[in-house]
Amino acid sequence: MDDQGLGQGPIIDVVQLTGGSQNVLLRFKRGGREYVLRRPPLNPRHDGSDTMRREARVLKALKGSNVPHAGLIAACDDASVLGAAFYLMEPLDGFNAAVGMPSLHAGSPGARHAMGLSVIDGLSSIALIDYAAIGLGDFGKPEGFLQRQAQRWMKQLEGYAEFAGWPGPDGLPDVHAIGEWLNSHRPKTFRPGLMHGDFHLKNVMFRQDAPTLEAIIDWELSTIGDPLIDLGWLLATWPGPGGDMSQTTIVVHPWEGFPESEELVDAYGRLTGADLSNLNWYRVFACYKLALILEGSWARACAGKAPLEVGERLHGNAVRLLGRAGRWIEGLAT
Repeated sequence: MDDQGLGQGPIIDVVQLTGGSQNVLLRFKRGGREYVLRRPPLNPRHDGSDTMRREARVLKALKGSNVPHAGLIAACDDASVLGAAFYLMEPLDGFNAAVGMPSLHAGSPGARHAMGLSVIDGLSSIALIDYAAIGLGDFGKPEGFLQRQAQRWMKQLEGYAEFAGWPGPDGLPDVHAIGEWLNSHRPKTFRPGLMHGDFHLKNVMFRQDAPTLEAIIDWELSTIGDPLIDLGWLLATWPGPGGDMSQTTIVVHPWEGFPESEELVDAYGRLTGADLSNLNWYRVFACYKLALILEGSWARACAGKAPLEVGERLHGNAVRLLGRAGRWIEGLAT
């Protein structure tokens, strides 16, 4: 911070922030200014420094854009300073709707409807970014992107056989049939763009004083690929008609007033001009991918490498997600 001219004197009022991310978040003050430090977990399973460098690069590239994000202050690539690469960003004062809402939002279905449309505004702004113009032309490999995605997750499922005690894919109804459907119905072309990579209600912050987004957070899975995968991911985790939470992995209360998924799709199409004729593939793929990610926790739990109660709960979510994917394939709602 001294080298970057970021304040003087001691670091004070340090608070560790909590949330869904396993990364370390610390909010603190120095020289009368507030900062948030973000670094990888202390014992990461993968190279957390590379993740931090990619996140910092995206936040730097988004400066001045209309994509809601936390402003990057400075980044440090030198892992010897803290044991991993890290960066400093502007603090956010908003809230996560999956954690709780202030009275302005909790007390108004109209406000919650505006919140939902604001989520689509934010997602659309990502898809509309000219990624090459902001310096992200080499941030991913869009060629063959969709083909790699489907194949990768089929192999992921097969890899769980290494965990002793996992009962195998038979515990996931129709998982092979859904995988085959994805392979045979994969879109032939797509419009490459910046992807968030994990876009859902837990990864956005809303303003305290208005029903609008303050920032989209957790960019660690961002890349250049098919932005419609982000839309599918949002729809796969969005409660169904009437506020049915049973098929999703994210619970928000109160839910009344939030737009139903078809309104989100209409708004996205209107804002981005994207070809949504293959949207069903993206919804099904999102359910499939998320189900297989969650099943990995169950496989680890069966082998004693994760809490059994957590594994059972996530396996149940995986089964429900595949059920939702099956209904979408059959042309049924929810």
